[in-house]
Amino acid sequence: MSFEVEVKYRAVDHDHLVECLVQMGAVVGGVVDHEDIYLSHPARDFAQSGEAFRIRRLGQENRITYKGPRRSGPTKTREEIEIPVAAGPDQFRRLLTLLENLGFHPVATVRKRRESFHLTFHEHELEIALDTAEGLGPFAEIEALASSEADLPAAQQDVLTLAGTLGLTEVEPRSYLRMVLENQAAASG
Repeated sequence: MSFEVEVKYRAVDHDHLVECLVQMGAVVGGVVDHEDIYLSHPARDFAQSGEAFRIRRLGQENRITYKGPRRSGPTKTREEIEIPVAAGPDQFRRLLTLLENLGFHPVATVRKRRESFHLTFHEHELEIALDTAEGLGPFAEIEALASSEADLPAAQQDVLTLAGTLGLTEVEPRSYLRMVLENQAAASG
């Protein structure tokens, strides 16, 4: 079982972060457009349980992802299971149709452009994502995967230390999904 350990930051200067990351030797992973469709479960309220279920399109790639409830600690830490599925927009639509036929329903769509960087930092391979989320603005996320419960403290510390090194200070605790849902509620209310 692996755990996603991440912290999201707002009020970021992407150009400055790119400069810092390149100077640190980060490997550029490229720019990809993401489309995430979050789904409700037919018999369980993910808002209550703290879980998330989505299908993601990254260019031509498609993935299905389950995220477990958030664990306590100084970072956003949760179990993540992500499985690649058949590529292409037609397969993405077919997957959504399959899930809808099983009783799942889309609750929100999050679109973002992500420029990613990879950096070995202390004990972990970190991914630094510079996101521009549609309707939400620019963000930076630093993520590590902890291989086990015992690895969680070191992964959390590496994420927080790198954030400090990069001068990231304004933590955004909400997920993109939550921010999109809050914007939808504000617009309809």
